Amino acid sequence: MTKRELITPNEGDSRYVRRDEKGRFDEQDDVGRSLKQDRARKAETEVESGHGDRGDQRKK
Repeated sequence: MTKRELITPNEGDSRYVRRDEKGRFDEQDDVGRSLKQDRARKAETEVESGHGDRGDQRKK
């Protein structure tokens, strides 16, 4: 699984994306929605840096 990447396709629009093996977009999340969900939930899983949507922000 690849790390999330922050892109800005248009001014004022930022997104976190993941790419598949061929470099195509696999998942996309709007930054505002992603940050809101991160604050709303307390994850039990610790994950590596760059994979914050998969668990807590602490590094393993």
